[in-house]
Amino acid sequence: MKLGSLKVGRDGQLVVVKKDLSQYVPVPHIAGTMQAALDDWANVEPKLQDISEKLENGDIPNAKEFDVKKMASPLPRAYQIADGSAYLNHVELVRKARGAEMPPEFLNDPLMYQAVSDTILAPHDDIPIPSEEYGIDFEAEVAVIVDDTPMGIDPENALSHIKLIMLMNDVSLRNLIPAKLGKGFGFFQSKPPSAFTPVAVTPDELGMAWKDGKLHLPLISVLNGQEVGRPNAGVDMQFHFGQLVAHAARTRPLAAGAIIGSGTISNYDRNAGISCLAEIRMIEKIEQGDFKTPFMKFGDRVHIEMKDDNGNSIFGTIDQKIVEYNKQAAAA
Repeated sequence: MKLGSLKVGRDGQLVVVKKDLSQYVPVPHIAGTMQAALDDWANVEPKLQDISEKLENGDIPNAKEFDVKKMASPLPRAYQIADGSAYLNHVELVRKARGAEMPPEFLNDPLMYQAVSDTILAPHDDIPIPSEEYGIDFEAEVAVIVDDTPMGIDPENALSHIKLIMLMNDVSLRNLIPAKLGKGFGFFQSKPPSAFTPVAVTPDELGMAWKDGKLHLPLISVLNGQEVGRPNAGVDMQFHFGQLVAHAARTRPLAAGAIIGSGTISNYDRNAGISCLAEIRMIEKIEQGDFKTPFMKFGDRVHIEMKDDNGNSIFGTIDQKIVEYNKQAAAA
């Protein structure tokens, strides 16, 4: 089953989306918003599945044509986004480039930070940034949405609380990160709002690609029309999503609608390319002694997508342009 949210109000309008992303149908009689559905998932999910089956069979004559421009992210705002860093190749490269070794505990204890959740960009929204000097970067990731998850849950049981899966563009301002980390209190100004794909899918929708808490498909990143990477999200993932959810819930329960991100998808095989510019810059620093690739500029565009084995888009596309933030226009 595939679900999305139309750009209606602050929390969107829940819709069921056809598997080929050609049509959708609003379901206000079942749940008005994605959050409302997640709050009562056990009761709502079978009803949504029924609508999904009817949509696939052509039994809903008033189904509407799918238009990504009308779509918000599946959760236009969320109670919580906790973003991990489950791909240690990425962690190792970033640390090595600044002459730091990766602590051994990183092999057993996931990195995680609390991201922006009260403002989430739509999948085709521009990304407003005040200055190019901030070091603008994209990060292509996989993310999951959970239902109510108890504190102290173990990783295997945590997997059963994953109800929806989607892709994420975790926008980063790289030049602001060192000073923030230097204060010893983590990210804040260096992490503006992120965006997610126009649809989120139930795990069963992914078939054998969803296995052992990992999504075993390439994640494609295209920058200004040129493909820069397609690493496999199921390869070199040190911590599966059950472990990431359990880590987030170690000392707190997670409310329905909480989002957990994987961190930048990264393979040790460099032929797979990159899911963020920081990674290629780190490789350049290590191998050539200096950074060659610039960060993103105003007007640059990033496209993020994942396809099934038949070449069909699973989640729809994230396609965003970097623009200069206009304070006056935003206040109007």
